[in-house]
Amino acid sequence: MPPEPEQKAISDVLRDIDIEIIELEARKLKAAQLKQGMMQQLLTGKIRLT
Repeated sequence: MPPEPEQKAISDVLRDIDIEIIELEARKLKAAQLKQGMMQQLLTGKIRLT
């Protein structure tokens, strides 16, 4: 096993990566919802592309 300071550093990096993954998943969900809303408006004719 690595020494305790190294274990703490590894733990910190993994925690930061977990936080970043959560943030990216939230952004992905928001983008998917926005896309779904835009598609809904296009399909119902509320918005037209020109």
